[in-house]
Amino acid sequence: MKYLSILLIITCVLFSCQSETSGENRNTKTQMDDTKETIPEKRNVKPDGSKYTIKELENMTHDELMALTYEAPRDTIFTIGILLYDGYFSLDAMGPHSVFSSMYPAKTFFIAKEKGLIQSNNGLKTQVDTTIAEVKHLDILVVPGGTADTYRATKDQKLLNWIRQIDQNSKYTTSVCTGAWILGAAGLLKGKKATTNWYDAENKLKGYGATFVNKRYTNDGKYWTSAGVSAGIDMSLALVDHTMGRNYADFVMLNLEYDPAPPFEGGSPEKTDPVVTYMTKKMYDFYIEPVIKELNP
Repeated sequence: MKYLSILLIITCVLFSCQSETSGENRNTKTQMDDTKETIPEKRNVKPDGSKYTIKELENMTHDELMALTYEAPRDTIFTIGILLYDGYFSLDAMGPHSVFSSMYPAKTFFIAKEKGLIQSNNGLKTQVDTTIAEVKHLDILVVPGGTADTYRATKDQKLLNWIRQIDQNSKYTTSVCTGAWILGAAGLLKGKKATTNWYDAENKLKGYGATFVNKRYTNDGKYWTSAGVSAGIDMSLALVDHTMGRNYADFVMLNLEYDPAPPFEGGSPEKTDPVVTYMTKKMYDFYIEPVIKELNP
């Protein structure tokens, strides 16, 4: 009987601890959810402020629905060029391309130093039919990142001069991941707040006269920069929202069904096991340091 009582007490204590822990997890999730921007109550409503019913929406014509959700653009975008070079990270370019290609009437296309197949770091080959020599103006320039080949691009004066030329008249000059190194090498981020891939981020941007901001994406004037790889999608959606309005950005986001729900926590040094983070840093060192020594004898 004595042992049974002890067992019951232990069971109650364990159940209590488990319940408290579950409560903490729920509270944490609630707090995380609270940081997300909620849908404004007064968007797409009737003149009296009430919401449309599904039946009312079903009775509307296509033109009426379009008129209901139309928002006057804050800016007009006609040309969006995404720079490709051998060794770029594929999602750095393809993520923004998937977002921006939905921006009407803008034309989104790839650009490279030479026409032909450009190969990403993971072997994806993309046919590029437009060269930097053929492009004199862009409304939006997107510069993706990579590793060693991105650092090589920071020393390519022909490429940097073209970027400077485009930037003189662009409405938005943007980068994804370590693409910020290229913008920095072109002198465009001096005195600006910017973000980039987490690898040696603060030192790299400081070397280009920029101030590192540890965010998924940020902008300082017309310069929009994003953190590593997938953050380029966030930045692109934010720029669609900025130029075309929230309804249009909502449409693009829904069209892509972009509702990230990772199977586990990670994706940043703060959320990744320190051993894995250190290993990844050393891997980046392995690819980049020899190129740095080669180009800076």
